[in-house]
Amino acid sequence: MFVLIVVLMSISLIGIISVQLYWIDNAVESKDKQFDSDVIKSLASTSERIALRERDEFIREYEPILRNIKLANKAEIKNIFLQQIDTTGKQKFTFGATILEEDFKIPSDFLDNDSIIYKRITTKKDFFQAKLLDNTGDFNNQVDEDRFSSTKQFSLFGGKDITSYLNDYKKYKPIHQRISNREISTTLKEELSKRDIDIDFKYGVYNSEGFATKLKSGYYTINPKESYKYPLFRNEDNLSDYNLFVTFPTKNKHILSGISYILLLSLFFIFIIIVAFSSSLYQLVKQKKISEIKTDFINNMTHEFKTPIATINLALDSIKNPKIISNNDKVMRYVKMIRDENKRMHAQVENVLRISRLEKNQIEITKEQIDIHDLVEDAITHVRLLVLDKKGTISTHFQAIQTEVFANQFHLTNVVVNMLENALKYSVNPPKIDVYTESTNKYFIIKIRDEGIGMSKNAQKYVFDKFYREQKGNIHDVKGHGLGLAYVKEIVTNHHGTVFVESEKGVGSTFTIKLPLI
Repeated sequence: MFVLIVVLMSISLIGIISVQLYWIDNAVESKDKQFDSDVIKSLASTSERIALRERDEFIREYEPILRNIKLANKAEIKNIFLQQIDTTGKQKFTFGATILEEDFKIPSDFLDNDSIIYKRITTKKDFFQAKLLDNTGDFNNQVDEDRFSSTKQFSLFGGKDITSYLNDYKKYKPIHQRISNREISTTLKEELSKRDIDIDFKYGVYNSEGFATKLKSGYYTINPKESYKYPLFRNEDNLSDYNLFVTFPTKNKHILSGISYILLLSLFFIFIIIVAFSSSLYQLVKQKKISEIKTDFINNMTHEFKTPIATINLALDSIKNPKIISNNDKVMRYVKMIRDENKRMHAQVENVLRISRLEKNQIEITKEQIDIHDLVEDAITHVRLLVLDKKGTISTHFQAIQTEVFANQFHLTNVVVNMLENALKYSVNPPKIDVYTESTNKYFIIKIRDEGIGMSKNAQKYVFDKFYREQKGNIHDVKGHGLGLAYVKEIVTNHHGTVFVESEKGVGSTFTIKLPLI
């Protein structure tokens, strides 16, 4: 069930993050396409403005010549008249046109061509349509009329309009004489600003063969993947000999800045989701671990209580025996056995309550100046008989120069006793325990080394956790309920010290306590 919950939460998290990332990717892609579209529109407007500016300048240059023309060298009037009567549809259609064609010789310096003749053509068109409304057949009677008249004037140079001569005239003129870097930069900047693109850009004008011209910003080189291309000075066939290339070095920054607030907000929520998921997963794992530890603790405590309870029951049954109850010596021996087992159970319960009170700061630990060497010697006396009973040894190696610390003698003695008992319990062979002391400028250091079974690297991470035991379930080679070392850490931490372990499987363990000196 736990694994299923974790899998479902993981799938949900991945799904939510994927949707967010997909949305962000789409937003960035949409902004990128909008940017490309705006740039192309800006380039198109720039190209058109440059072409119109050149055309207007060309016309303004020769407008005085055209305006000073007085009399035509040759004039010709053409008249066109067309009339059609539809008797069936009872309609009459009349079209008339007058065309005045005037030829003017242009001064010899105009366009460097002596044979060019300026033609001015004026046309007047009249249109009349009548529809008979009665059955007389006479169009002089009442009719529905529709008529209009229009006049138009245009100019030709040698049979071509002025735009054609503009293309001919400019075709052989160098591109850098037709347009300047300043005009390109200013016009392009204006067109980009109209579309809210106010970022730096670099440009260059290249001919159709890919060669660079003098028109460019700095040391510009074409980047095919990042450059935008648009033709300049298209001819009547919509072809161009030159292309304008533009590159935006800060394009990505500009695109992201447009959605920066939404992007940051989205990333923030993704972060919140990940943190919440991680926290939930951590809590699930922690709760599962706590549940396993509690189950393990209950099994251990049950196992620990079975023996004294069974011993007490046997002792009570024995006392009730008529042969035993009359023997005072045997009765006193069984009573002592009951008392000892009761003390054992009480001690185990007291350990649990003591740890709980320590965690809740319900135990007031008073401290005084004590000599650690004396305290260690006192702790050794508590376990010496147990060590001798197993035919083991305890050796001391006191090398500390400064030995006085500010501590609680009772609790600190229990700390050393617990660690010595731990070394004793986890020694398979006759225990060999060494106690070392040393001092630095700031700390007093106690090391308790054994040659027992040792522990794994993983066990060393959790050995000071409450209820933790390396073996699982209610089957253990060594009795205990995982509270001794947790008590050690609580007391040492309360004394502003540190405790840690170094161990190797099958070699032994070394527990080290560092306490601040006075």
